[in-house]
Amino acid sequence: MNSLLVIFGGTGDLAHRKLYPAVYNLFLSGELPENFAVVAVGRRDKTAEEFRNDAAQAIKKFSRPNNSRDSDLNKILSRFYYYRLDIYNADGYAQLNDYLSDMDKAYGTGGNRIFYLAVAPEHFKPVVENLKSVGMVINDGASWQKVVIEKPFGSDLNSATMLNEVINRVFGEEHIYRIDHYLGKEMLQNIMAIRFANALFEPLWNNKYIDHVQIISSETVGVESRGAYYEKAGALRDMLQNHMLQLLMLTAMEPPAALDNYSIRDEKVKVLKSLSEMTEEKVRKHVVRGQYGRGQIGNEIVPGYREEDKVSPVSDTETFIAMKVEVENFRWGGVPFYLLTGKRLPVKFTEIVIQFVSLPEVLYFKELRGLKPNTLHIRIQPTEGVELYFNTKKPGMRSEIIQVGMDFCQNCDIDEVSPDAYERLLLDVMKGDSTLFTRWDEVEYAWKFIDRIARAWADEKPIFPNYPAGTWGPYGARKLIENDGRQWHVV
Repeated sequence: MNSLLVIFGGTGDLAHRKLYPAVYNLFLSGELPENFAVVAVGRRDKTAEEFRNDAAQAIKKFSRPNNSRDSDLNKILSRFYYYRLDIYNADGYAQLNDYLSDMDKAYGTGGNRIFYLAVAPEHFKPVVENLKSVGMVINDGASWQKVVIEKPFGSDLNSATMLNEVINRVFGEEHIYRIDHYLGKEMLQNIMAIRFANALFEPLWNNKYIDHVQIISSETVGVESRGAYYEKAGALRDMLQNHMLQLLMLTAMEPPAALDNYSIRDEKVKVLKSLSEMTEEKVRKHVVRGQYGRGQIGNEIVPGYREEDKVSPVSDTETFIAMKVEVENFRWGGVPFYLLTGKRLPVKFTEIVIQFVSLPEVLYFKELRGLKPNTLHIRIQPTEGVELYFNTKKPGMRSEIIQVGMDFCQNCDIDEVSPDAYERLLLDVMKGDSTLFTRWDEVEYAWKFIDRIARAWADEKPIFPNYPAGTWGPYGARKLIENDGRQWHVV
């Protein structure tokens, strides 16, 4: 675990909001090794004192509540360093190597380095190639060098493949950590425990007992300052290609042979391979896209997407997707998975809903019409937990059935604040555990699925905007699921 964390883009938003607070919280929890330091690399002209002051403010603002104590903060900040470098200046990497070698000696890190690329994907190539050219990536067994890259992993399969080839030539797959912060969320990891550690659920986790599955990720915010990025990505690439498909894979995967990174990721890939092929006809029938217009969130009037900063006034970029897809294998054959994600929706939440099949029309179902089906709700955010809804008799003289819920609130019931996703993921990189990171074949098959949808949309001109901010998306999304005799489980 002894290592230097070298952050390219060390003065950027990601570093300040997520990485520096994560390092601080790992320090407080005693998880950081003694031999450890952070080197932030950036183009800005900053003194060490200026950089540490900026990092301190970020930690105070974004770390977990009540964690920022001055004495502890000063201890960890003493291990924070700043190095000015233009990442396109190849000559500067030799000096950076010398600087990191001195840091290795000072902190006893033995040449072990984590290169975190907190920069846009178009900058990955010059960084990794220049690192290689000056001998900073050797992985000779005496020391190791790893690279962490943020999504998006390309914009389609072709660009992702080219990006992967560049990085793989330098580091090799076993030293590449493709980060999807969703996988670091506590409840996301708990999905496997709920499924595979409970005799109550695993025998029922199939097409005999499950009617359908809903995966919903709703945001109240718009694109905020990310207009330029979002114009290129849209909801299809920003959410569906990674976060939503990760939730689907964890929900639908077979039990792994072991709880190791190879076994778990093998089963996830099998799910992607089993997804029903999205032909142009299926896309037209089973995929609904939308874009928010001007509307109201709470008491606030908010602009439409085309009015946002750095967004085209005639943009055809989607901010909403609802779709129906099937996992075509023996476990899930015939069970539809409904996915919904969008911006400027009424409530912020991410949830997986397992709706079990209804019982035959006998006894209570025969006598009392309209009984609600049993459902299991796995809440990912903002409130982490699990809810199970089932039917019971209402107290009283009449034979009346009501639905009640058993609610486990992880945030409420466990005397421990869940670690931030980046804390867990950074620690796993140090340990060399890639279980919660995306393997290349996951990326490859995800893009194959997404590209088919994008191609089907290519020649169609959408009528945007087609839902006001503060509503649950375009009418077509409701029709998509209601045509199957079902309803969205939205708040």
